[in-house]
Amino acid sequence: MKRIFVVDDEVDVTELLEYKLKQAGYAVRAINDPLRTIGLARDLRPDLIILDMMMPDLSGVQLLRMIRGDGVLQDIPIIFLTAKGDITDKVKGLESGADDFMTKPFDARELLLRVKSLLRRAKSAAAKPLTRLSAGGLLMDIEKHEVTAEGSVVDLTATEFKLLRILLDRKGRVQSREELLADVWNYSPDLETRTVDTHVRRLREKLGSAGDTIETIRGVGYRMSN
Repeated sequence: MKRIFVVDDEVDVTELLEYKLKQAGYAVRAINDPLRTIGLARDLRPDLIILDMMMPDLSGVQLLRMIRGDGVLQDIPIIFLTAKGDITDKVKGLESGADDFMTKPFDARELLLRVKSLLRRAKSAAAKPLTRLSAGGLLMDIEKHEVTAEGSVVDLTATEFKLLRILLDRKGRVQSREELLADVWNYSPDLETRTVDTHVRRLREKLGSAGDTIETIRGVGYRMSN
């Protein structure tokens, strides 16, 4: 059974969505407090999130960016809900990483169709994993375990390859040093954040001019540029 996570500060909206989604055969968890979103989402590991755009304390756009920057949650399909029909809001939501967008009041039947469509697309994408990743002059062939920079093969260690793959796979999204420590080194207790910096520096040196695609986000971490 697919799991749907609904976040909206309006109780009547969450109650309606919970009823309609359960009626359609989904397992549903709905909350009205946006501040609980990330923690609960990590526990639930939902197959899809329905997220309200305008909420107090933490906006949907802020939450969306947090989700897209989270190593555990980043690939979950997200439908944005908003009371505004302004095209600017729609563009803002989609640019922040939303997969779909609906304006309140919405037709429940249409929402269910969009949920079904997104889940089908997510299943299809999972069944066909990417074998090549690229950015600028970088090309990674995952099956061959080979990286080329500006057309030349680069000799990387297993750790460097894993680090680069994560950055390429999350291209355009900021990855904190803590996230990289967790995903590359599994939070080995004897590591400090400078370990990430050291590996990124060595990786850039090996990649030459193509290493410029790895951007430093001061005080946070790194991002692979688009």
